[in-house]
Amino acid sequence: MQILLRSAHIIDPQSAFNGLVRDVLIDNGLVRQIADFIEAPDGCSVVERPNLHVSPGWVDMRVSGCDPGFEHKEDLTSVCRAALAGGFTDITVLPNTQPVVDSKDTLGYVRRMAEGQPVGVHPIAAITKGTKGEDFTDMIDLHHAGAVAFSDGEHPLQNADLLLKTLQYLRPFGGLLMNRPEEAGLTRFGQMHESVQSTLLGLKGMPAMAEEIIIERDLRLLAYVLGVDFTLHQSLTRRTAPILHFSCLSSAHSVSLIRAAKERGLPVSCDVAAHQLVFDDSAMAGFDTNLKVNPPFRSRTDVAALWAGLSDGTIDAVVSDHSPQDDESKQIEFDQAEFGITGLETVFGAIMSHNPGLSVSQLVNALAIQPRRILRLPALTIAEGQPATLTLFDPAAQWTFARSVSKSKNSPFLGQTLTGQVLGTIRAGRLNGL
Repeated sequence: MQILLRSAHIIDPQSAFNGLVRDVLIDNGLVRQIADFIEAPDGCSVVERPNLHVSPGWVDMRVSGCDPGFEHKEDLTSVCRAALAGGFTDITVLPNTQPVVDSKDTLGYVRRMAEGQPVGVHPIAAITKGTKGEDFTDMIDLHHAGAVAFSDGEHPLQNADLLLKTLQYLRPFGGLLMNRPEEAGLTRFGQMHESVQSTLLGLKGMPAMAEEIIIERDLRLLAYVLGVDFTLHQSLTRRTAPILHFSCLSSAHSVSLIRAAKERGLPVSCDVAAHQLVFDDSAMAGFDTNLKVNPPFRSRTDVAALWAGLSDGTIDAVVSDHSPQDDESKQIEFDQAEFGITGLETVFGAIMSHNPGLSVSQLVNALAIQPRRILRLPALTIAEGQPATLTLFDPAAQWTFARSVSKSKNSPFLGQTLTGQVLGTIRAGRLNGL
C-alpha cells in the first residue's frame, strides 16, 4: 500500500526535516521519499488537509489492558481501539491482570492476543508473583519471552530489599525496573491530596510525602547498587538507557529529586500522567468520582512544577495511566469508588488544551522519542528508507470528546471540547483513522 502525506509539517527532533513542510511518500511500510512536491502514484492513498502534522509514532508507557481476567472493563481489542483513537502506535500494558503476567504462559497469551492489532502491545512483566510483593518471578525467562520492562504495576514496591535485589538482578541483562512511588502506610484509606481542600471536604488526605519518601529511598538504593556514595555522583557517567523508571510523578519535590539525580548522573527516568498536568486538588470540590486518581491531583504549585519538569527534560515522558473502571466501580459514593481515569483517547488533547508554552516538538519528544529510548524499543525517525510508524495530528484543531471507544467510560473529559486533534496513524503499511 502506498500513502502520500501532502504538505505535512514534520515534527521529529531527530530528523533533518524537523520543522519543515514536505510531501512524504510511504510505500510498503517504509518512507520512500520526502520532497517539496511528490506526484501521487496511481492507486495511492493521499492524505491532504490543512495543518497536517506528522511525527514518529507515539508510545504510551502505562496502560491497564485488563486482559485476561477483567475483560468487562477492557480487553486487548478495545484498548487498542482506544490507543489508536489517541494517536498511539504502541502501548505497554501493566501486569495487573487475572492471572497476573508473572509467567511465560500469561505473557505469551498477551502477545498472542495482540497479534494483528493496529497498535503494538508490549507486556510489562511482574517483579513478584501475583504482584504480592513477596516472591520473585523468573525475570530472565520473562525477559527472553518478550517482557519490555518489570513492575508490580498498580502495586508499588514497599519492601526496600525487594527493590534492591531487583535492581541487582536486572542490571546484568539491561532490564528496566518501573515503580510508581508510594509509601502505602501513609496513604491507607486516603481519597485525595492532603491539603486544606481535603480538610474542607472531609476526605482523608494522601500526603505528597508518601511519594517523595519512596523516590528518595529508591534513588539511594540505585546508587548503592551502582557502588557509589549517593553524594558523590560526579564519578558517574550519563547512560543512554535508564535502569530505574518512576511512574506518574505528581509533586514539585518529586521533580526536584529526579532533577538532582539526573544532574549527578544516575540512570533514572520518569513520566507524568496527562491528567496530572490538567487538574489540581480544587477540582475535587464536586466529588466527581471520575477525578479520583492515584496519585491524586495535588496543588497548583505542584502542577506548575510538573510542567516545568517536562519543559526542561527532567520528566521524560507523558503517559495516559489508562485505568478502566466499570460503572459499578465509579457510580457510587466517592470514598467507595475505585481510582482511575480512562486516558488513552485524550492525552494529546488534554496537554495541548492546557499547554503553558511547550513547543509541539517538546511534546512529541515526550510522547514518541523518550518512551522508545526508555523501553529499549527501536528508535524511529522520519527519513527516507526508515520504517513508517507515524502519528498524524493537528495541534490547533478543536474537537469534542463526545464518545469513548473504551469499554469503560470513567473519563472527566467526556463532553469537553479540547484543542489538539489526532487524525490517525500509519503502522505496518496501514493507514488507520483517516
